[in-house]
Amino acid sequence: MSTAKKKSPAKKHALRSRIALDGLDRTPHRAFLRATGLDDAAMARPFVGVVSTHGENTPCSMSLRPQSDAAKVGVAVGGGTPREFTTVSVSDGMSQAHSGMKFSLISRELIADSIEAVVRGHAYDGIVGFAGCDKTLPGIMMAMVRCNVPSVFMYGGAMLPGEHRGKPATVLTAYEGVGAVLTGELSEEELKQIERECAPTVGSCPGQFTANTMAMVSESLGLAIPGTAMMPAVYSERLALARLSGEIVMKIIRDGGPLPRDLVTRKSLENACAAVAATGGSTNAGLHLPAIAHEAGIKFDLDDVAKVFARTPLIANLQPGGKYLARDLHHAGGVNLVMRSLLDGGFLHGDALTLSGKTLAQSLRNAPRADGEIVRSCKQAIADTGGVVVLKGNLAPDGALVKVAGLKSLVFEGKARVFECEEDCAEAVMARRYSAGDVIVIRNEGPKGGPGMREMLGVTALIYGQGMGEKVALVTDGRFSGATRGMCIGYVCPEAASGGAIALVKSGDRIRIDCEKATMDLLVSRTELARRQKAMKPKVAERLGGTLEKYAKLVGPANLGAVTHSGKVTWPREKRLELAKAKPMAKRK
Repeated sequence: MSTAKKKSPAKKHALRSRIALDGLDRTPHRAFLRATGLDDAAMARPFVGVVSTHGENTPCSMSLRPQSDAAKVGVAVGGGTPREFTTVSVSDGMSQAHSGMKFSLISRELIADSIEAVVRGHAYDGIVGFAGCDKTLPGIMMAMVRCNVPSVFMYGGAMLPGEHRGKPATVLTAYEGVGAVLTGELSEEELKQIERECAPTVGSCPGQFTANTMAMVSESLGLAIPGTAMMPAVYSERLALARLSGEIVMKIIRDGGPLPRDLVTRKSLENACAAVAATGGSTNAGLHLPAIAHEAGIKFDLDDVAKVFARTPLIANLQPGGKYLARDLHHAGGVNLVMRSLLDGGFLHGDALTLSGKTLAQSLRNAPRADGEIVRSCKQAIADTGGVVVLKGNLAPDGALVKVAGLKSLVFEGKARVFECEEDCAEAVMARRYSAGDVIVIRNEGPKGGPGMREMLGVTALIYGQGMGEKVALVTDGRFSGATRGMCIGYVCPEAASGGAIALVKSGDRIRIDCEKATMDLLVSRTELARRQKAMKPKVAERLGGTLEKYAKLVGPANLGAVTHSGKVTWPREKRLELAKAKPMAKRK
């Protein structure tokens, strides 16, 4: 692919904050700011929003406050005035396997919307954003692209792995341990020990699950400083890099430099897809990349993702399909190690722009080469196509996603066992009311039908823990965790609530899944499917109220990113009265 040099945009950005601060009529505004501790000098500088999802609901977010504090120092050193604020985070770990998971994907939109509201409402000149848990990463990146002000993204980092009986242990060990207890393969006492050992520090899950996958995406898109994605949360070097993030956003404001929409282009989106495929990353990237593209006004859907996944080799040996964790990749060379291998193999656009203003090829000039164990060269790839595959067929005409990294067999055919929701399926799985060879179907869990598109790690981990991981398949219009493994196909489009074919499946029907041919078909005649379609009665929707009700009315299909608005936003030019130049009225006699 092309590696031609591309100059960084040199246009200097006007300070939006002046609309809220300058002039006679802004006297009350300045009074409010003085009450926060600012003086004339601070109010004369650019205002930078430093946002994080810091909170105590998950270890993923508990490393963010010290890093955002360091970024504030960087903004100040760079000549700006930092304005700290926080936004919501819904922990995928704590909302797993109950109705709370309906709010996980919704939180991505809440995060993007809330940051837009604060940045635009206060006319901030730039953003430094910190995220830790799965949906917080795409949510903050979406906000940066939507606002399109000078921005630097930084991931909070993954936790260090624990150890159980001399082997590395992660939260996935605990999830799958529940299933092992149900089969008698593991005692409850040992599972309690795993519970205490598997998550020893703050930070996100340490495998190539959704958080680490999207952190890799942030570097691949050029929105983050290279070397930040795979560094563990507890490493002190993060504070120096967070401070540097603040200094960099000020350099962009001061000197002119790439804005988020200069960085998020079709080429950089394809580069990000390649990084996901090459590392066997989370299937959720197939949902989040189109959503980020949507904010930039770029049509980039699941079909576009599929093309890149299909042509990119799997070169990284990372969990859950492989052996190594984020910490291991960091010490081997981080994201740059993966990107250098892909660039050398001709699988990246080297002329895509990065945060520094350099091209990707220029940035990778001194990057380390493949170590052969954690990351291979493209010539010695683990597999010729990526670790994530988009399937199509009469059961998913608009696409579905499966992670194939680590699968022993890529073809599965069996009888459907249909469940109308996750809870019904989980109950059956715990009671082992299923058999080897079944294709477990969970429907009505899509973005609109859920609503909220729950992920099914609770069910898939139980199945794997029961030793049935590749003896059954699971198909759903819901999502999967990045930690999910096995023959698990999610994101089926169209979803059941939109009249998709998954709504027509009956228990006993045969389903064939072929990941080599990228197909998934319900082996039922067209005539029979048409008859079922005609006889199908519309599902009576329950009254939802609140956030779920609004989301269900607005959300689009998963193959387009499950987004909730029409796309690229261009802020109108601000108009104001120049009261400072107006003559005062004569005093009344």
